[in-house]
Amino acid sequence: MKKLILSFALVASVLTACKSEKKDKVLATEAVEVAVVADLNNVDVASSVITWKGTKPGGAHDGTILLKEGSLNVEAGKLTGGSFIIDMSSIKNLDLDAGGAAKIVGHLSAPDFFDVATYATSKFVITSVADVEGKLAVTGNLTVKDVTKSITIPAMLSTAGNVTTFKSEKFNIDRAEFNVKYASKKFFDNLKDKFIDDLIELSFTVNTKA
Repeated sequence: MKKLILSFALVASVLTACKSEKKDKVLATEAVEVAVVADLNNVDVASSVITWKGTKPGGAHDGTILLKEGSLNVEAGKLTGGSFIIDMSSIKNLDLDAGGAAKIVGHLSAPDFFDVATYATSKFVITSVADVEGKLAVTGNLTVKDVTKSITIPAMLSTAGNVTTFKSEKFNIDRAEFNVKYASKKFFDNLKDKFIDDLIELSFTVNTKA
């Protein structure tokens, strides 16, 4: 019982942190062992999207990333598991003109950032779900490049007709924890104002097929 209380205290603290300053990051810990679940391949990748936002001194850029495939496991209206394969080659920038967007995407795809040529996909695999204060605290293993960490994010599950939607709130990950080094003050000294913030804001909107 004590262990259960501590577990709920942890996810509650995560949800509270996500409500506070935008720059709070989700806690990234060692990957959790995943129970084998059915691979339903029931996600509609055409209508599902991940949004991202990165910041630097004096500016910010935002865009989207698409899913390659995914499964959303729901039983009796409750989220029980799922996995999302993220197509890193689909990264887009939405706030610049075509030339500027191509430059940003080139930076993000390069070996010292996401290294898309080597790591064509990222992955989020749900390992547990808790109901905290009317919201879901969804814990899962996030794999970016060659690093997998367990994170907990706040989300909601809704159904309209035959389509179920998993939608997270905005959350921040620390890219340095996933070996994304470009212009990071955690890896390079003397960057002055030429650094890029380590925190990347993300959100998931994942829809099932009708």
